[in-house]
Order: sequence, then structure tokens, then C-alpha cells
Amino acid sequence: MAKYSDSDITLRPLEISDADAAVQWYMDEKVSKFCTWEAFPSRETAVDYFVEQDLPHPWNRAICAAGRVVGSIAVRLFGGCDRCRGELGYALASEYWGRGIATRAVTLAANHAFLEMPHLERLEAVVDVDNPASQRVVEKAGFVREGLLRKYYLLKGKPRDAVIFSLLSTDPQVNYFVDD
Repeated sequence: MAKYSDSDITLRPLEISDADAAVQWYMDEKVSKFCTWEAFPSRETAVDYFVEQDLPHPWNRAICAAGRVVGSIAVRLFGGCDRCRGELGYALASEYWGRGIATRAVTLAANHAFLEMPHLERLEAVVDVDNPASQRVVEKAGFVREGLLRKYYLLKGKPRDAVIFSLLSTDPQVNYFVDD
């Protein structure tokens, strides 16, 4: 299982042609374990979700490893008076876990989000308390652990605790000269 170099990991806007790749992580129970969605039961339902939810999302990018789409990463902005805040979320095909891809993708996404959305002051990552791998990813990408959110969200119909991490636009690890 080879690691990828930073230059091998890139982000780009999602395209309809990425639907087949998305099926790979949407139908994988290991990937969906800590996601709000269940693993999709068929290719058709996974493609429908991709077309209806992922493609129209205002800031959703394909995670590419050596040119191959292996996941997606999104920033969801909060509205109203919280417009300066966004939440980052990602999914990566399980066969690519443990290779540094997610950490690099999170770093790139954060840098691009702050650059492309100048009103954004704070980026959050809310991670299930029982998902230490994803907690490590965001910490390695420079996010700061802020605390435990008790019974913060519903996962598969059950209230779950989450750990909240943040990255501020003024944090020194934010690179406004992104080169990917």
C-alpha cells in the first residue's frame, strides 16, 4: 500500500462523469459507518444521490489521487449571522484509507475555501467520537480540537457525541498561496 506524495493529491470540481467513482464510496459500509447516510443498496440509488445532492452543492470537490477520483470533500456554509462559518466533510473510498490522501485533501480544501470565500473566518470539522482516524486526519491538517459535543447529531437514528475541531482564516497553517 503505497503512500501518495502531496503533489499526487488534487481537488477539482465534481463532474457528472465522476458518478461511477462515487458509487464506490456510497455503497461501502465502511465509508458510511460515520456518515449520516446509509450505504446505498444499488448503483442506481448511489448515482441518483450523487446527481441530486453532490453535483448541485456549491462547494463540493473531487479528491483525486494520481488523477483518479477516490473521494469527495465539501464545505457547507452556515447562513444568516453565521455566514462567516463553514463545516467541512469528506468521504474517501476505503481502499485508499491510510495513505495520507484525506489529510492532504482536507488541507487543500481548507486553504481553497478560505481563498475562494473571503467572508469565511472559521472552518469546522465535526467528527464522531468513535472515529479516531478522522480525528487524526483533521488534526494533521492543522485543525484545533475544541471539545466534546454531547449528543450533537443523529447517526442512523441514534444521538451521538462528536468532537469539534476548527481552523481559523488567521491561523498560521492556512496557506493562501495554494499550489496543487
